[in-house]
Amino acid sequence: MDWFYSHRYTIGIVVGVIFGILARLNMLRTDYRQYPTYPHGKIIHISLGVIAAGLGAVAVPALLDKNYTAVTFLSLAAQQFRDVRNMERQSLSKVDELELVPRGAAYIEGIAMVFEGRNYLVIFSAFLASLFSILFAWYWGIVAGIVSIWIANYFKSGNNLAKIAVIEPADIRMDGPDLYVGSVYIMNVGLTDNRDLILEHGLGFLIKPKNRNARVTLAHLGQRQAILHDISTLFGAYRDEGEPSLRPMAKLDMNTGTLAILLLLQEKDVEKTYIALHRVPVLESAVRMPSEAGVNKKKEA
Repeated sequence: MDWFYSHRYTIGIVVGVIFGILARLNMLRTDYRQYPTYPHGKIIHISLGVIAAGLGAVAVPALLDKNYTAVTFLSLAAQQFRDVRNMERQSLSKVDELELVPRGAAYIEGIAMVFEGRNYLVIFSAFLASLFSILFAWYWGIVAGIVSIWIANYFKSGNNLAKIAVIEPADIRMDGPDLYVGSVYIMNVGLTDNRDLILEHGLGFLIKPKNRNARVTLAHLGQRQAILHDISTLFGAYRDEGEPSLRPMAKLDMNTGTLAILLLLQEKDVEKTYIALHRVPVLESAVRMPSEAGVNKKKEA
């Protein structure tokens, strides 16, 4: 017992670093978007996670010893993580220029923000595990670390389209050169060959907002582009460079707020696409809440 007490700072730092790294690994996933890239992209973010875990764990002994000046290095860490955000933004912007269906600036900014924010969650996990290990016992530090990973896992996920809208398949039809998804006009298609290709490979969906907040969110151009990019990444885009008519589009019915989606996919599967649309993330930068404005709130009786 005396040995554990005399080495409590060392034990706390080790436990904190371990759980900080575990938190970062838990939040690091290469999914269908293939980001972060494997293996080099993962190496970068795991390395930053180790640094963040060390910062969070070491901050506890510094505070307990009243060495407050040592905690100022956290501000330097925050600057480094902001640089990470800028790095991700610049890298993705360059890559996006070569995409057949681009992510768009709003989606890129969201990804960059996520990678910065997750480093702060790592610091939180490491700090909590280290704090409980030092103040109580190493096993309480493990319990706190597990709880912190659960909390970090909760905050890493956001909303998806299923929470803000009702999604329905819709017919694609041509009225002469005019292309419609349901009753929503999409565009004019001049060439007969392109019309035939769109009817053969196209899928149409109507995304109906559940409330006024969702209506404004779906109207955001960045959110629309994110929907088109995600689905095209999952099922392949049926287009090539120099084919302006063969591109997925999203048009808004301004009377109802319904978003009509035209998709041109390599793998034409209505059921899979319907499920995938429900899982498309809602971008933080696209979220608008006009109902929370004081002018829109009903006066209390």
